[in-house]
Amino acid sequence: MAEQQKEMSFLGHLEELRWHMVRSAAAIFILAIVFFAFAEQVYDHFLLAHIQPDFITYRIFCDFFNFFGVDSDFCTINFADKKLQSIKVTSQLMNSIWSSLILGVIVAFPYILWEIWRFISPGLTENEIKRSRGFILIASILFFIGVLFSFYVIAPVSIHFLYNYQITDSIQNSFTLESHIGLVTNMLLGVSILFELPVLIYFLTKIGLITPEFLKRYRKHALVVVLILAAIITPPDVASQVIVAIPILFLYEIGIKVSKRVIKNQEKNANKS
Repeated sequence: MAEQQKEMSFLGHLEELRWHMVRSAAAIFILAIVFFAFAEQVYDHFLLAHIQPDFITYRIFCDFFNFFGVDSDFCTINFADKKLQSIKVTSQLMNSIWSSLILGVIVAFPYILWEIWRFISPGLTENEIKRSRGFILIASILFFIGVLFSFYVIAPVSIHFLYNYQITDSIQNSFTLESHIGLVTNMLLGVSILFELPVLIYFLTKIGLITPEFLKRYRKHALVVVLILAAIITPPDVASQVIVAIPILFLYEIGIKVSKRVIKNQEKNANKS
């Protein structure tokens, strides 16, 4: 009888998890429909914004170098002859559907976190719920900082480099729609997820898998892992990888402080009990 109740309880949790996933998927789908409906504006002002010579990042870099009296390619950017190719009949349709889904995931991220929180919070004590109340806000802020960082820093630097890189004049660059949009969306999503590092460290410390000493001891190994991840989610140019790696390493150091605080609070609670 006890085993049957345990099985029913397990199945009940699975059913509850299923509905949390259904609601999250519904939110993503609804947002994707909105993005798809306004696909022209989304592409012109967001996904293809980096091939506009007057993009704000290019102007800032131009002004920065001019201030120091240095000539810069950012002041003479010209993407006029860089028309994207749509090779297959279904390319534009499938690309707009896929990019709408990815943007749906990005915008729905706080809601997805809320659904995850609703699922795990019943298993937490009242004190744990109180201490973790800012989880959704902090994780969402870190995520959208990653979105802004990748959109305004990583993407323009990468696209400027890749669009202007040419081995010889005998080779003409002619990029496809899929390669450009894939580059932008992968960076948006990948960098934003990496910015969740302090949150991940917080939960791993809470469950006892890592400690501040562990993070300090393997700091050099973490540097290698960060560089590998940066190489995966960014184009193969060193500048983009370094630009991604720097804030991630900074977040790693913040994670060490977060881990210390978690351990300190756990020790304080243990002494009280």
